[in-house]
Amino acid sequence: MTLSADIQKLERHFIPKDFTVTTWESLEPYFKTLLDQPLNSRADLEQWLRDMSEVEAVVSEDACWRQIRMTCDTTDPKLEEAFTYFCMEIQPKLQPYADLLNKKLLNCPFVQELDQQKYFTYLRSVKKNIDLFREANIPLQAELSVMQQQYGAIAGKMTVTVNDQEYTLQQAAKFLESHDRNLREEVYRKIQDRRLQDQEAMHNLYTQLVQKRHQVAQNAGFENYRDYKFAELGRFDYTKEDCYQFHEAVKLHVLPLIEKIYAKKKVKLGLDTLRPWDTEAEPEGVQPLKPFTDGKDLYEKSVACFEQLDPFFANCLRKMQELGHFDLESRKGKAPGGYNCPLTESGAPFIFMNAAGQMSDVTTMVHEGGHAVHSFLAHNLELSAFKEYPMEIAEVASMSMELFTMNHWQAFFDNEADLTRAKEHQLERTITIFPWIAIIDKFQHWVYENPMHTVAERTTRWMEILEEFSTNSIDYTGLDRYRQIGWQRQLHLFEVPFYYIEYGIAQLGAIGLWMQYQQNPKQALDNYVKALSLGGTRTLPELYGAAGLKFDLSPAYIKTLMEFTAAEMEKLN
Repeated sequence: MTLSADIQKLERHFIPKDFTVTTWESLEPYFKTLLDQPLNSRADLEQWLRDMSEVEAVVSEDACWRQIRMTCDTTDPKLEEAFTYFCMEIQPKLQPYADLLNKKLLNCPFVQELDQQKYFTYLRSVKKNIDLFREANIPLQAELSVMQQQYGAIAGKMTVTVNDQEYTLQQAAKFLESHDRNLREEVYRKIQDRRLQDQEAMHNLYTQLVQKRHQVAQNAGFENYRDYKFAELGRFDYTKEDCYQFHEAVKLHVLPLIEKIYAKKKVKLGLDTLRPWDTEAEPEGVQPLKPFTDGKDLYEKSVACFEQLDPFFANCLRKMQELGHFDLESRKGKAPGGYNCPLTESGAPFIFMNAAGQMSDVTTMVHEGGHAVHSFLAHNLELSAFKEYPMEIAEVASMSMELFTMNHWQAFFDNEADLTRAKEHQLERTITIFPWIAIIDKFQHWVYENPMHTVAERTTRWMEILEEFSTNSIDYTGLDRYRQIGWQRQLHLFEVPFYYIEYGIAQLGAIGLWMQYQQNPKQALDNYVKALSLGGTRTLPELYGAAGLKFDLSPAYIKTLMEFTAAEMEKLN
């Protein structure tokens, strides 16, 4: 199969080419037409689905651009107003129509004549949406969409001063790589103290979000928001018990590896005690890795790296650059974090991140680049709904790219020693992320099973879970007030609840694909492309199967993958 990144914006047939979303009044007629359209044959139904898909693509892309522009500049009230207008005035009026259109589809007699394999996951999702829809939740969900963005507004204002210069928290983190231990501790404490200033605002925001989400769940007939969210996220292929199994597997098979990583780090730094500001540091005389200088350099080196892996991957990035679909550098007033935002109508997604010249930025860039490749590969699927793939496979796309590209990081490092250090950093991160994933996931299970908890109860439970997955290698003496609000730095808790275990599930898939890649690079990349090209048209186990992977969260399988990763780390020494 010849792959091309020359992605074309979808041609409109149902909505005028020059139409833009401004008001609900201008948009509603298209929904009315879809609702009133007679469906007298399978051909009618298929055309109707294409028309509906076109409307979905136009509306989705408009909403995405509003969010992109607002996160790129959280200080512009007009951008925030445009986003809020969509959430409060357009989205709530869309939802009743979406429900009526879903019912129209499932009640159509010709739905049985559709290709049942091709449409299975889509129809399953439509049925789920009908089951979950409640009129009473429309205003609550609109409020939640706006409230969730307050996290970025609060966090986007956080800066610290180091050596008389102001830095965002992302930029300041580079000082934690310094060989000067006093500077590291000073910056670590400044970052934490800055977070403490807004701890109350974050606590209040989270309490409101949790209670409003609980109301949404109860309105839909669920005991708690966790159970509601599992249904809404379409977790048809695993249960909360599988999540608990994953938590236990991390304790059993990942924490011992992390103990070894930190024990080695302590020796390398010549320290008696490892403190949290030491984990990213290099010994005196060893300069922190400087893989790039600015956003332009990061982009160009990423293209060179992707080119080595597969020219199609590099062409995806080039196409995005041509369209102006990157905002890479950290700056004041920009929301924190990083994302790849699929743009359903244009096809070429948008990558947003906060690069500050660190090795972790390279990881973020190739991670989001993996998501971007996924967007390109799924763009030609017939319906917008087919491109809505499960997050557990979406993160395989990104995390596999982190590991695939390691062999081609010469683009970022011109000497072998730095390249080896970078690979070591990546593999350490591949392993050390697992406990944090388990902590955040387990915390959310408790939060939503106990939605009326107090801030004191939340803090107590957070600390208990943190201890459960903490390594003895790091000394946190005297830092409890920082640790108690550690969860507040995790944007997912505020903006995309319960979206976190996916990273753990996907990391397992990524390690599995990387195992394939070490044995047969061409076959592994073929499997990768094959699975991602299916979009959301297959079940999660089927998508993993297409990638040559097992969908397995058992401790035994996780043990195998950890042993492989540990062996690969040994080879670097």
